[in-house]
Amino acid sequence: MITRRSFSVSAALVVVIVVLAVIALGVGSISVAPLDVVRTLLGNGSRLTNFAVLDLRLPRVLIAVCVGAALGMSGAVFQSLSRNPLGSPDIIGFNYGATTGGLLVILVGGGSLLGVSLGALGGGVVTALAVYLLAWQRGVRGSRLVLVGIGVSAVLQAVNFYLIVNAKLADVARATVWLTGSLNNLGWEHVWPVVVALAVVGPLLLAGVRWLNILEMGDDAAAALGVRVERSRLYLVIVGTAACAAATAVAGPIAFVSLTAPQLAKRLTRAPGAGLLPSAWMGALLVLAADFVAQRVAGSGTLPVGVATAALGGAYLAWLLRRTRR
Repeated sequence: MITRRSFSVSAALVVVIVVLAVIALGVGSISVAPLDVVRTLLGNGSRLTNFAVLDLRLPRVLIAVCVGAALGMSGAVFQSLSRNPLGSPDIIGFNYGATTGGLLVILVGGGSLLGVSLGALGGGVVTALAVYLLAWQRGVRGSRLVLVGIGVSAVLQAVNFYLIVNAKLADVARATVWLTGSLNNLGWEHVWPVVVALAVVGPLLLAGVRWLNILEMGDDAAAALGVRVERSRLYLVIVGTAACAAATAVAGPIAFVSLTAPQLAKRLTRAPGAGLLPSAWMGALLVLAADFVAQRVAGSGTLPVGVATAALGGAYLAWLLRRTRR
């Protein structure tokens, strides 16, 4: 159920995203005024503004929004399933599984865009199923899912380091940039895969919101209300992992967005349930803002967006742990 406050928060987040996107499209070595950015987007720009806005900057902004939305929804799903604020894909290992799949393609198979996408998706889904099976004990409990996921993520991090250490130098350079989570050097050919993936996975996640909200009440209550608990949970795990893997395939593992976005959205909406759409808008805003800040800090350099989100997410995680201990 969508409350009036949730709708207002979602609308406000969308407005902020649009304003920040217009600013990001106009700032750079070729400066474009906000009104000229809008005119260019409406098809009335000059040759110079078309090149700066449409060819250089718009793909990056669209990828940031789509990647952030996918990570936000994925984090909302897993935090709701585990009923634990630490139950996000980058904490319980699903993000590392997608990273391992993408790394294998980059370091072994040459690393085409389609290959990395399929590798990340396969690695994420296999990891999700492995964690699910290892956490099974007459059902899957949230705390057990988080603990098993943390253990699996540690193993996968070791595998990722092993792959990098034993790879060729040229492949290591490319893989290292991808591992930090970066939107640099991405063009229109990278936009369409993540847009299509989000268009497919997004409705599948929204279709499972009803089950997700009921599962938050507990397995016994959900079963009494007619929900097939384990089948619904497995469906949500696979679809949530697919959303995370789609984002990872394009931009690499951008840290902490799936952890912080759902919680910030929930604090704003103060609404029960997973809150997928507010989490999606919050995730999109976080990635877009982090990328904007990273570009301004780096100047002429190419600071990956993952560095900015890691700094923000690390501070938020420390605050969350301190608050939870109290």
